[in-house]
Amino acid sequence: MPVTLEQLNTATLGGAAQLLDGLYEHSPWIAQAALAQRPFRSLTHLKSAMASVVREAGRDQQLALIRAHPELAGKAMVAKTLTDESTNEQGRAGLTDCTPEEFARIQQLNADYNAKFGFPFILAVRGPRGTGLNRQQIIETFARRLGNHPDFELAEALRNIHRIVELRLNDKFGVEPALGNLVWDWHERLAQFSDPGYAENRQLTVTYLTEAHRQAAAQIVETMRECGFDDLTIDAVGNVVGRYEATTPGARALLTGSHFDTVRNGGKYDGRLGIFTPMACVRELARANRRLPFGIEVVAFAEEEGQRYKATFLGSGALIGHFNSAWLEQKDADGVTMREAMQHAGLPASTEAIAQLKRDPGRYLGFVEVHIEQGPVLNEIDLPLGIVTSINGGVRYLCEVIGMASHAGTTPMNRRRDAAVAVAELALYVEQRASQDGDSVGTIGILQVPNGSTNVVPGRCVFTLDLRAPNDPQRDRMVADVLAQLAAICERRGLHFSTEQTMRAAAAPSAPEWQRRWENAVSALGVDLFRMPSGAGHDAMKLHEVMPQAMLFVRGENAGISHNPLESTTSDDIQLAVEAFSHLLEQLARENA
Repeated sequence: MPVTLEQLNTATLGGAAQLLDGLYEHSPWIAQAALAQRPFRSLTHLKSAMASVVREAGRDQQLALIRAHPELAGKAMVAKTLTDESTNEQGRAGLTDCTPEEFARIQQLNADYNAKFGFPFILAVRGPRGTGLNRQQIIETFARRLGNHPDFELAEALRNIHRIVELRLNDKFGVEPALGNLVWDWHERLAQFSDPGYAENRQLTVTYLTEAHRQAAAQIVETMRECGFDDLTIDAVGNVVGRYEATTPGARALLTGSHFDTVRNGGKYDGRLGIFTPMACVRELARANRRLPFGIEVVAFAEEEGQRYKATFLGSGALIGHFNSAWLEQKDADGVTMREAMQHAGLPASTEAIAQLKRDPGRYLGFVEVHIEQGPVLNEIDLPLGIVTSINGGVRYLCEVIGMASHAGTTPMNRRRDAAVAVAELALYVEQRASQDGDSVGTIGILQVPNGSTNVVPGRCVFTLDLRAPNDPQRDRMVADVLAQLAAICERRGLHFSTEQTMRAAAAPSAPEWQRRWENAVSALGVDLFRMPSGAGHDAMKLHEVMPQAMLFVRGENAGISHNPLESTTSDDIQLAVEAFSHLLEQLARENA
């Protein structure tokens, strides 16, 4: 029989420890220490308590925990001395059925890994869906992580141990993240569509109004139809819009959603998680034949990334009446204008039709967005969900420093007017200045020496500046300091410079009442509250201009990496996101009854 939370909370200390036996490999001290936090509000609360014990235990005990684990397909497996849990997990991953070549490859990786890090390679072989990684995926992950820094790899080993424990807990308590699995599968199904040149290499790239983009839109429409939405449309800019009506016709609606386009060779969850999470909630409402006192409008925005055309936030911007008609004449890399791309996709390609997409804010309660974090913070503190307090305001510049090109061999160091060195000096200052604020960030993402040569002191350097902060005054102070430093560096080195502002986006603080609703939802799940700014831009920034908004972050795997094929999350964390969204809906239902 599965264990229940009530059993765990009411058992004696010894009895409760016995119920949690076998979670952390040969390390019962973790569960025993966590039991001091009883009663647990949820299984998630228990997971977090045990992860906190490990995090606070210190490096020596963490290393002992890692070293208590067996190697994958190692001596313990051959000798049949694995614990029952490890035997089951390695067997389900097919490691007991390795070919001689696979077995030899894993043994070499084990040896190399142990030699470099001093502890065994740890991988949750049941994977993010809980159904198991295949041997090829395991070997590829093994080889990739062998290149990590030792401190990073220690943290990654602990994260994988916590994932192993999460799955073992699910087994003990008879828990299955059914909706998380469903949403995870929807992401996999949508990821089958990718642009030519990437699809052949199993890379995900979906840019605005390509065939893959249109196929993805059609797939979202079909999934929305399966979920029970009342009205489905693809609008004049290619947004997919699903509407689930209220109990009373004409009632206001909750607006939600995110984007389904991707960066080139990107991940499966950026944007798309914010489409599928509310869709799962609508599916459950429809299956229960239940309506709420407000409508739910889910929008899969057609263009957020601006990869094909310079039209970032095109889809969400159209909903607030921000569409630049000049965009229609922009050409992509193949010379195809946006107007032509729209016409090819069967869209009207007229400013009049696009203008009609503008929403009346009075018809909406507000906008909420669920998004994968795209960063390492939630991973580092072992929490599945984070409350977004503000979306950072950002400024971008295209800059140039001009010095004097001269012979690298004959120009003394104290007589050079080196443009690239000046920018390098500025890059170090940007790093230092952004760090002063704690939550500001600054990046020189492009640094080029036009027509540079190995034996020529750089006479020109072109570079970009990207400066972001949680609020506009903080951002503007940093911008002023960085530009002043650029001027001072150039003055001291006898150089000239120019700057062109290419983007300015205001910060988008979460509406307090909407942030509280997310906080209530997360607390109800027994998850510790963690508030954090968003360093990345989101569609919520555009809707923020006309209605209240707030966001929920979901932890990503692989140290939270995003805009990368390694971007991932687990079906357990997705399950929590769906439950949090459902709780937010129930709060709104009570408030609007």
